[in-house]
Parts: sequence; structure tokens; C-alpha cells
Amino acid sequence: MILSVSRRTDIPSYYSDWFFNRIKEGFVYVRNPINSHQVSKIVLTPEVVDCIVFWTKNPKLMLKRLDELKEYNYYFQFTLTGYGRDIESNIPHKKDKMIPVFQELSERIGAEKVIWRYDPILFSNKYTPEYHLKAFEQIATALKGYTEKCVISFVDEYTKTKRNMEAIGVFELKPPQLQTFEKKIAEIAKSNGMKIASCAESIDLEACGITRNSCIDKELIERIIGCRLNVNKDKNQRPTCGCVESVDIGTYNTCKNGCKYCYANYSAESVLKNCSKYDPQSPILCGVLDKNDKIIERKVISQKEHQLQFELY
Repeated sequence: MILSVSRRTDIPSYYSDWFFNRIKEGFVYVRNPINSHQVSKIVLTPEVVDCIVFWTKNPKLMLKRLDELKEYNYYFQFTLTGYGRDIESNIPHKKDKMIPVFQELSERIGAEKVIWRYDPILFSNKYTPEYHLKAFEQIATALKGYTEKCVISFVDEYTKTKRNMEAIGVFELKPPQLQTFEKKIAEIAKSNGMKIASCAESIDLEACGITRNSCIDKELIERIIGCRLNVNKDKNQRPTCGCVESVDIGTYNTCKNGCKYCYANYSAESVLKNCSKYDPQSPILCGVLDKNDKIIERKVISQKEHQLQFELY
């Protein structure tokens, strides 16, 4: 099993104590986001967890506790953009705070295991293509040698983020302008020793030097764990998503980053209500179980392929 921690909320930033308690206990409860009374019990032991993929904008609180993950394989998707607090309201200062955290994490676990995400990219009167190129180059220069890969995407308009996007004044670039922008982004990444890839984009960016990405990346995970995996493409993600199947243990409407483009929060009121239920000792994130809940143990297994290796004499 590949464990996703988490597409739905920033667990490393806000709920790392809860996560480490779940690792210690060896299981977690996850409420079905569609059927709220269906709860899955998921085993989290090293025997079944092949790799953990962390998604975060600030893993600082985890740095001092990484030794507690010594029996697990893992890597980080670390989002670091050029936006200010008008877009990402609760993220610490990028240059003074977050770049040093990225660098420290990379020094601890290795550049291969820290993926830099500059996404999503949105264009407005403030965040122009020129602004993004300048911000991207500054961050890329600071992260040179600390990561091997950068992932970009362009903002998608979800129903729940439409009002925010309209308030920001988001606009799309015309194809020729967008292609010029993409080529420049790719050139900056290459000059700083980074591969660059796109996340869930329907357009083909290969001509600009940008490959298609898999955030839950089978090839990377196989390199990290040292053996092959028997996994398929994740059918629960968008058709343009290249990720392989994983199990996510997060909860929607619990992320406190305050990003205007976020699809995982429905409203600030829902986030406040759910966060008030946070208990680091609870088996379920930002919630409580009630008499109507049906708990079912989800069957999870290691997907490693253990084949005999024969030597010829």
C-alpha cells in the first residue's frame, strides 16, 4: 500500500502529532467523504505500507521527529510558490522561513525525496507571467542542489473556488503567450539542475521541455524502496492524473493554510468547525465516531514484487 498524507489537508503542517500517534498505534480511521457514516480502519504497519507520500507547504514540525519514520520509506511533495498572504494567508515568509525548511529537509533525507511543487500557477494583474518567472527563478536558485524535480500546474476552476478566482481577477494567457511562459520556466529549472514536469494538465507540454508527472510516482517509489511494485493507475483521480493507486488518510475541510485556490476546503466556517474537533490522540482526524458509524477494516497489503533472483555459475 502507498499511503497518501494527504491530498485532502496539510497533515505535516497542522496534524503531525496526530499522524505520529497513528503510526505508533499502527492504524487509523478514515471517514468516507461521500458516505459520512462509512469509516475505514486502515493498518499502518511497516509490513503493509510500502511508501508514504507527504503533501505539505510546511513540514517544519516533522523535522525533529523524522527518526520515528526509520522503518518506513517516504518522500515529500513540498509546495513552495511566490504568492503572498493574499493568496496563501497562513504560510510563513517564503524566503526567510520556508526555503530554509526545504533545504534542511533535503539535507536530512536527500534531494531525490523532496519534490518542489510550484503550483498551481494563476495569472492576475498582480501575479503576472513576469512576476512568476522572477519568483520561480529566485526560488529555483535557492533550491539548486536541494531537489531533483519541480512540478508545475495551472489553476483549475472548481465550483467551490470560482468566487475566489473572480475576486482575485484571474485570467488565462493566450496559447502563444502561455507557450513562451512554459519554455522560460523549463529553461530556469534546467539551468538549476532540475527536471520539470506538469501535474494533471490536459495540454501536452513536451515541446516546451516539460514532461507529464505522476505525483504518486511508481518509478520514484521503486527507486526508494529498492524493488518493483505491482500497482495500477489510480482510477479515482482525474483522467489527466498520472498517479498510481494510493490510500489517503486525510479529511476535507481541515486545512488551515487558507489558500484561495484550494479545492479541499468548502468554506472557512467548515474548517473552523472541523478543526475544533482536533484531538491528537483520536484515531480519526478532526472528528468523533458516533453510534451510526459503521467501521470496516479495509484490506491493505504490501504491493512489493518479491521475485527470486537466480545467478548463473
